[in-house]
Amino acid sequence: MAFTGRAALLAALGSLPVGIWDPSWTGILAVNAPLAAACACDFALAAPVRRLRLTRSGDTSVRLGDTADVTLTVTNPSGRPLRAHLRDAWPPSSWQPGTEVDASRHRVQIPAGERRRLTTRLRPTRRGDRQADRVTIRSYGPLGLFARQATHKVPWTVRVLPPFTSRKHLPSKLARLRELDGRTSLITRGEGTEFDSLREYVPGDDTRSIDWRATARHSTVAVRTWRPERDRHILLVLDTGRTSAGRVGDAPRLDASMDAALLLAALASRAGDRVDLLAYDRRVRALVQGRTARDVLPSLVDAMATLEPELLETDARGLTSTALRTAPRHSLIVLLTALDAAPIEEGLLPVLPQLTRRHTVLLASVADPHIASMAQARGHTDAVYEAASAAQAQADRHRTAEQLRRHGVTVVDAAPDDLAPALADAYLALKTAGRL
Repeated sequence: MAFTGRAALLAALGSLPVGIWDPSWTGILAVNAPLAAACACDFALAAPVRRLRLTRSGDTSVRLGDTADVTLTVTNPSGRPLRAHLRDAWPPSSWQPGTEVDASRHRVQIPAGERRRLTTRLRPTRRGDRQADRVTIRSYGPLGLFARQATHKVPWTVRVLPPFTSRKHLPSKLARLRELDGRTSLITRGEGTEFDSLREYVPGDDTRSIDWRATARHSTVAVRTWRPERDRHILLVLDTGRTSAGRVGDAPRLDASMDAALLLAALASRAGDRVDLLAYDRRVRALVQGRTARDVLPSLVDAMATLEPELLETDARGLTSTALRTAPRHSLIVLLTALDAAPIEEGLLPVLPQLTRRHTVLLASVADPHIASMAQARGHTDAVYEAASAAQAQADRHRTAEQLRRHGVTVVDAAPDDLAPALADAYLALKTAGRL
């Protein structure tokens, strides 16, 4: 229970004349006793708040940057009308900065025995699960002098999913995939290494594709057609160790890696390949296996939603052994990690032969575009020193990439906005070359 500002204002206005003309306890009581009686009546007429019944419904998931509507149904079982202010509390990251007050507070009037629905609109700023905290209701009497207040726990969880901003590149990559698969009209035949069918020779075909046995059985020259490999296994390995926590622009490296992994998963599933996910630092943080082409992308998005970088060094040996158990036969292992010299040379390179002996390995890393801009800086002493430092960092990065390439690893090193399409292009190039 609580006095309202209106009651305090009336008490102050009533006490002021008494204090000026006849300052005494009798005068103060003469003014405040009727006010106290009015407050008591107002309290008695206010609808009880502990007996209210509250339930939730609405969205249970939302992409980062989009809005989610959560509906709170308030039922008033008492015989008195409810006039109340309601606060639906959620974690601060559930709203854009500065919008929490307008989004979480509601005025509500519910007649006796009826119910009302209130919608709280969330716009989260971080991935992960956002859980409703509490609902605080302050019920006022008809005079607005006194209020009843209580807090209710109404559980609800909204999972904030990765935004998958790279999906805008998917149509162009699928078009390229259809060209490789021979499903669109091309001057040359579809590329690939799996035999598809025989057809009649036309001028311009590669003579190396002529099937002489089939030609001998028919009166026309027959050529083999090919298609890209299907039903290959792709394991996406997300490094969630300390290097993934470094921020490039406005987001951690891990977020850019996840966005690239989602585009590759969408493309590979359309190509008929099977996609699994492993997130690892010193233990398995997420594992998605055996999903169908229809279910793989929702499963990956859901598993990635709660992933956060861990501030510890990734165990490269543990990661390698877990990847080998997860991919028992020849697969394309896509390792999304940092291209920093120390973690690669001390952690990954000693155990890399175990992976490359059985699998095709592709390493994708997020490059910082600020380093490239620093390398071009000139004009004053500080800028020259910054340029020298940036050039040294780039040289170390290129040397590390060359070491990986000498071990047979395909390396993709690109800025956050370019990493997803570059990784998809590398996958298509491997598919074209028949290395899957």
